[in-house]
Amino acid sequence: MKMAYLKQLKYEEKVTEEVVKEPSILDSSVLIRERHISIQRQLADLEKLAFVTEGDFDSASSLNSDNLDAGNKLVCPLCPKEKFRACNSHKLRRHLQNLHWKVSVEFEGYRMCICHLPCRPVKPNIIGEQISNKMGAHYHCIICSATITRRTDMLGHVRRHMNKGETKSRYIAASAAKPPKEIFKEADTDVQVCPNYSVPQKTDTYFNPKMKLNRQLIFCTLAALAEERKPLECLDAFGATGIMGLQWAKHLGNAVKVTINDLNENSVTLIQENCHLNKLKVVVDSKEKEESDEILEGEENLGNITVTKMDANVLMHLRSFDFIHLDPFGTSVNYLDSAFRNIRNLGIVSVTSTDISSLYAKAQHVARRHYGCNIVRTEYYKELAARIVVAAVARAAARCNKGIEVLFAVALEHFVLVVVRVLRGPTSADETAKKIQYLIHCQWCEERIFQKDGNMVEENPYRQLPCNCHGSMPGKTAIELGPLWSSSLFNTGFLKRMLFESLHHGLDDIQTLIKTLIFESECTPQSHFSVQAPSNLNKQEECGVFIKTTDDTTTDNYTAQGKRKGNETITNLAKKQKTDVSTEHPPFYYNIHRHSIKGMNMPKLKKFLCYLSQAGFRVSRTHFDPMGVRTDAPLMQFKSILLKYSTPTYTGGQSEGHVQAASEDTVTDRVEMSVNDKAEASGCRRW
Repeated sequence: MKMAYLKQLKYEEKVTEEVVKEPSILDSSVLIRERHISIQRQLADLEKLAFVTEGDFDSASSLNSDNLDAGNKLVCPLCPKEKFRACNSHKLRRHLQNLHWKVSVEFEGYRMCICHLPCRPVKPNIIGEQISNKMGAHYHCIICSATITRRTDMLGHVRRHMNKGETKSRYIAASAAKPPKEIFKEADTDVQVCPNYSVPQKTDTYFNPKMKLNRQLIFCTLAALAEERKPLECLDAFGATGIMGLQWAKHLGNAVKVTINDLNENSVTLIQENCHLNKLKVVVDSKEKEESDEILEGEENLGNITVTKMDANVLMHLRSFDFIHLDPFGTSVNYLDSAFRNIRNLGIVSVTSTDISSLYAKAQHVARRHYGCNIVRTEYYKELAARIVVAAVARAAARCNKGIEVLFAVALEHFVLVVVRVLRGPTSADETAKKIQYLIHCQWCEERIFQKDGNMVEENPYRQLPCNCHGSMPGKTAIELGPLWSSSLFNTGFLKRMLFESLHHGLDDIQTLIKTLIFESECTPQSHFSVQAPSNLNKQEECGVFIKTTDDTTTDNYTAQGKRKGNETITNLAKKQKTDVSTEHPPFYYNIHRHSIKGMNMPKLKKFLCYLSQAGFRVSRTHFDPMGVRTDAPLMQFKSILLKYSTPTYTGGQSEGHVQAASEDTVTDRVEMSVNDKAEASGCRRW
């Protein structure tokens, strides 16, 4: 074994000396000297290693094919002495050909031969009273120096390197230039990403173009908050490429002080390069980076960005911020306690959760483990996911003696975004904790209702449900879901300010979504809408607190400094909560296809919304479901109106089915009523 190790060391020294002698490949000397002896171009190169002795390594360079038949006993350079004893040259050539060279893996002219040296640690086997160290055969990867035992695994390992574009080995005398990075432009912000940005690894940064809508929503949120007080200290806790923080600093300027954090060293380097690409100065550890002055020489400086490399929990414990955005890979529950520890009063915390498999009830055990919540797949599963995340945020805030007000919650295909405003004080925390309740859900008709307040155990919880499925169906029909957030998910005033900011900055992609959120928060039809700034921009009342939104910097107004008067604010908050119970949007929504009647044609969705409004119910569409209807009508009334304005699929010739059971007069009346109601609905405005 010692002889084999000495051969390896002397071989590396020899290769290094040869590289120094040749100035043409001097720049790649570091790449060549680490190549393992099992990686060779020809079989003759592998045979020459057998002639290397402890005292003379230089003689190997002068060997030729005639010396191989000298008759001297030689040892295998890739096998330990205990496995293969010294033999004649012709026997050694046959051994190298059959055992090492035939089973090698080829890559760009090099052969990775199988190696039996003790390079790979193997667990010892205890046989009786003796310990047997079994030497495991393995391959040395030419790209990443990994050791792999099986040839099929080695082929797959090399294939994965090629799929990622990692075809240049650091052991080959080839160009060490890195592959060019791609440059994306989003909202007038340039960002360069790695070539494999769509397939992130542990050492690579990730950029998802599909999250553009999420980034624009968060930007409008920060722009609306910047109208209240300036400057704002903002944190992007998981920067990746840094595109979100770059957009904040580039478009909001001196109104924000941006900090971009990431624990990955490669991500931090890429963030600094993207800052220079967008003419932004980089501040690392409260010191400007020296090279930024050289890059920005002769160019206009748009602002400063602080780039940090530390754990997000540690950073949020050390510093205070006015705005914090959390967008980890998967769930964000591990960072909520730290986010609410030092968030300033009336600040905003935005949480993006991408663990949709658990939130959308595809992995219920994961939702129970992360959120402590029991869920099932329902027709309103997206709103259920949003209320689960808000409940987790509310519990984290309450543990820090803080309350929250939900500004808006969005659940789309790829993510769930929740944005809340922080209210300090135990009173606000208590009011927030009271809004976390359990939900009773009927699995037959999908009727739902939040449990009543109180700690007393009810004898029959089914009585709370408006439906009668428990009495007419056998067995248990309802299930308890939660805990969930039971209050409103939207703040109309803040959404209108976001819409104004989206118009001001030219973000056309999210204007339709924000308009839908405004109508959904008010639960009103989309018949009247004015694309203008809010009429009362001087003061906006949110959660009982008047927020100043102008550029006036008078210090006599306590809201400009983000402070609240204790007794007055608590009184206003209590009064506002009592009066806003009736104005909140109804929880959850109904899917019109889920409650359709078999054998009947449903009316168009826009006309059906008009019919519900004519019946005296509040109604609106929802962004959670394109065929969803948010209304305060009970499910029985919802179904009756849907049945009233549905027409039979076949008008005659039906001899079987439930349609025949209905009387002909009833069917005729339904058709006549539908015709008359269609004439009335023609005067309704389009939704």
